[in-house]
Amino acid sequence: MAIRSQRCLRRRLGLIALPLLLLNTLAHAGVQLVVDGVDDTLKGPVIAGVELSQYATREASEAQVQRLYERAPDQVKAVLAPYGFYDASVTGRIEQVGTDWRVTLHITPGEPVVITSVDISLDKQAADIPGIRRAKRAIERLKDQQLNDGTYDTARDALSSALTANGFLNARLVTRRVEVNRGAHSAAIKLAWETGKRYRYGQIHFEGSQFREGFLDRYVPFKSGDYFSQDQLLQLQQSLNGADYFSVVNVLPDVDEAKDGVVDVTVQLAPAKRTIYTGGPFIGTDTGVGVRAGMERRWINRRGHKWKNEIVLAQRLKTLSTLYSIPMPGDNQRSFNFGANYRDADTTTSKSRTLELVANETRLWHGWTRTIGLHALSGTFTVGKQSGEKDNAEGLEHGRSTLLYPEASLSRKKADNPTFVRNGWSIDIYARSTVGTLLSDASFSQVAADAKWIHAFTRRDRLILRGSAGYTWTDNFDALPPQLRFFAGGDRSVRGYGFQSIGPKNSFGRVIGGKSLLVASTEVEHYFTKNWGMAAFVDAGNAFSGVDYRPRVGAGLGLRWLSPVGMIRVDVGTPIHDKDKHGVELHLVIGPDL
Repeated sequence: MAIRSQRCLRRRLGLIALPLLLLNTLAHAGVQLVVDGVDDTLKGPVIAGVELSQYATREASEAQVQRLYERAPDQVKAVLAPYGFYDASVTGRIEQVGTDWRVTLHITPGEPVVITSVDISLDKQAADIPGIRRAKRAIERLKDQQLNDGTYDTARDALSSALTANGFLNARLVTRRVEVNRGAHSAAIKLAWETGKRYRYGQIHFEGSQFREGFLDRYVPFKSGDYFSQDQLLQLQQSLNGADYFSVVNVLPDVDEAKDGVVDVTVQLAPAKRTIYTGGPFIGTDTGVGVRAGMERRWINRRGHKWKNEIVLAQRLKTLSTLYSIPMPGDNQRSFNFGANYRDADTTTSKSRTLELVANETRLWHGWTRTIGLHALSGTFTVGKQSGEKDNAEGLEHGRSTLLYPEASLSRKKADNPTFVRNGWSIDIYARSTVGTLLSDASFSQVAADAKWIHAFTRRDRLILRGSAGYTWTDNFDALPPQLRFFAGGDRSVRGYGFQSIGPKNSFGRVIGGKSLLVASTEVEHYFTKNWGMAAFVDAGNAFSGVDYRPRVGAGLGLRWLSPVGMIRVDVGTPIHDKDKHGVELHLVIGPDL
């Protein structure tokens, strides 16, 4: 009985396993598709266009694979035709590899079709407009190139877009043909547009503005009656956004309501938050631990005037500043600014308390931000001090001065990303002088420049070059306060040395600053992750007087963290070949790259 039961059990298990065995012989895990004979630019589209590629992770029976394989040559040819290959041939083979299938397709693309002629019919008025002319030439340059449907479609649509962008709102593409001669492997492009009437601007309507009538008209880069241009509408939107008055700016041409060749423009606006409060703690090795607070009124009246105030309280720096701005909207984004700044600074080598009054005009000038203004600076100062010393220590130099001088500056920067610059640069140049002015205790002229260049040479590595230079002409250097003298050393100068600890010394061996400055820096950063990296740097430079320039050199390593509040840089630097200075200096900077 036991033997019979075992036989029945084996018979039943065999009946259960038989369908599973048959199913295993009929279905397989997937299809591996291999394509050769074409370059990488075509291999991807071919694989995507062949139905077999959809079975890489799907089970397929032998019959299914065979049917799909038979359809593959036609599918390959259909994919290659838009790239100019009309005579492609395909061979291949099917192999079973374990439970999978491997399908190999050998492709011979054949001779490509070349565009031998381009015929574009376009109204002369439209063809003479620079933007339309460039788009037309882009299509004409397709001649003698291999036919590519994607490239052709892009160039054709760009010309249609250029017509619309330049006021031909009713332009229609009436002829659109690509005639292919497969025997001669050639193609002829024939295109024709009916451009219709070119539209002009009508009225500009501002909705939701908080300013008096006519104020926003200054931001409009065109006037009623000018030809319609989408670039000008974009410029208007960017100018209104840049003014920082509005949370919403929508520039809408009323194309559907256009008639008699005239388009009205509606600008929908929503005021931004009028008052902004900022503040919080901060730390920097040059200033120490501190707190910063600010208040800005984006507009204080219906004429768009602005007012900004800030207070900084740190261990070695205390400032109180106010700035009142009167915007003069227009192409050059001009504004008049009036401000005052009280500064109490106690650095490694100097101490000063000064009040500065400023009146200037800023504007865009040939791509630069140009500032021309007048400064009045008055206060007391001490130079040559050392950390922890009393103000009556031997060798200190005390002074009081009042200076009235004009200043002109140019600044410009370009960056591909304001948060983390991969490629960008900045330049700042200024000149100031008391020559020809009254009420000044010293006669001086001064020029200086700062430059920075950033280049990412791999996906994770950046090269940063930085330089500063300056020169002062004066008949009474002792009357110049510390902020008008040149010092070196610190976070943004020669790392490895304390802030403003490098420069000419007096007879007591105390640093008092110099008439000239020359500093350069090279830095390489490598990022291990998106937000964390390290840096290696070498800085060199000095502040000096006369021609006795002896650069101090500092080098070291740093940590980089792209935090939610901006880039945080922690550097440890040490002097190189300096018999008077040893040890290391810690430098901490929080702020943008440029």
